[in-house]
Amino acid sequence: MNSARLLFLCVANSARSQMAEGLARSLFPGFSIQSAGSRPSRVNPYAVEVLAEAGIDASGQVSKSVQAIDPNSVDLVITLCAEEVCPLFLGQAERLHWPIEDPASDDPALTPEQMRLRFRTARDEIRRRLERLGRERGWKA
Repeated sequence: MNSARLLFLCVANSARSQMAEGLARSLFPGFSIQSAGSRPSRVNPYAVEVLAEAGIDASGQVSKSVQAIDPNSVDLVITLCAEEVCPLFLGQAERLHWPIEDPASDDPALTPEQMRLRFRTARDEIRRRLERLGRERGWKA
């Protein structure tokens, strides 16, 4: 397969799925890449920041509802929820689950640098998994 239609899901579509969308667009140009959530909010500024550190501009990405995604536009759904309940996606798409801890936190004790570290850790794990998936499927980066 020379191209695929990927959908990344988490709850708020603000951090993990947004980072996965940006990374996948960078790794697999020409693929159809989407992300969504069951309770969309806004793209987390730390997600945009740590993607920019990796040379990826996610400043135009927006949080979207899973209900707005056409099931016929997706070949593979990757859920990224760890401790929370992932959104359901109806359709015939293949499904993978990558439980990745949510880097976002409301803990006021966390400093901005600690938040960046949490987001970098999630970003790097998502990138590793995407690169492995690409190798396994023969997708050309």
